Amino acid sequence: MQIQISTSDGLPIYQQIFNQVRYLIAAGRLQPGEELLPIRSLAEQLTINPNTVARAYLELERAGIVNKRHGSGTYVSEVRSPLGQREKTKILARRADALLTEARHLEVELNEVINLIRERDAAMRTEVRK
Repeated sequence: MQIQISTSDGLPIYQQIFNQVRYLIAAGRLQPGEELLPIRSLAEQLTINPNTVARAYLELERAGIVNKRHGSGTYVSEVRSPLGQREKTKILARRADALLTEARHLEVELNEVINLIRERDAAMRTEVRK
């Protein structure tokens, strides 16, 4: 599970973990039933206090995104991803906004950005077939 935190983000670390786990599930990189890293392991990996990870996991559990199995660990909920289409669209909209902002700073026209996205999509589809 690849999670990165930023102390300059302005967002509490537990919230960064919460958001990134939600994203990993929405993106299909964490599957239903898959176990999350133990609290201590993730805290060591991120070099943060285990209580911060525990709070993030608690918030994920409250949201129904994960469930705890006493003495066994924390697992991605078996039910369909709690991130509906609206939430997925919101995540992509933020990324699109960042891309468009960058394109404007680089003085790249919208049509060029759209063509680039189409080219990258075609290249990715070719890679998957190999």
